[in-house]
Amino acid sequence: MTMLHDDTDSEKKACILATAERLFREIGYLKTTVADIAKTLKMSPANIYRFFDSKKAIHEGVARRLMNEVETEAEAIAAKTTHPAVRLRELLSTVSRMNAERFVGDAKIHEMVAIAMEESWEVCEAHIQRITMAIASVIAEGAKMGVFKVTDIELAALSTCTAMLRFFHPQMIEQCAKKPGPTLDQMIDFILAAHTLSPPGTMPGSNGAGKISHG
Repeated sequence: MTMLHDDTDSEKKACILATAERLFREIGYLKTTVADIAKTLKMSPANIYRFFDSKKAIHEGVARRLMNEVETEAEAIAAKTTHPAVRLRELLSTVSRMNAERFVGDAKIHEMVAIAMEESWEVCEAHIQRITMAIASVIAEGAKMGVFKVTDIELAALSTCTAMLRFFHPQMIEQCAKKPGPTLDQMIDFILAAHTLSPPGTMPGSNGAGKISHG
């Protein structure tokens, strides 16, 4: 059992989240109680509530913790100085791999992800935004260098995320694993090829509606 004594508040919160994640994996989010977490840490439930006002808050903390690991790695790749096409491939494949490692193949974690999407969408939305921004930064640099023929960086980044949904979304990774479709490398090849073609709205047959509408 883990015991908390003289740790700082931030260390205690991190330990509570790590313990909660382990219990979520072992017995499931729905079956895990705050009392279970407190017992494992040799704390009182009231002490847990000093740091998290509800089980949902603990769940959101665990989800943020797992997602932040992916976001941090994506941003580190985006900050590299390698060729933009090489960097974008590494970023997309890494996000897919890390999501699969963290969220796929474990029914109990799958349950936690499903609940996060239903009850804590703002956590998922913030994650999507950070990943999209990392992708956008690589595309923007590639466009500046003339590698990518992209004029609307935001649209290109959002389109990239949409194209990668099968490989990014934890539930879709699992559901589509044995269904017909492109491999991860084939999908990334397709995305890179799209970014090196003419900008959206300039291709034959296009209606020119290549800009994002925020209204």
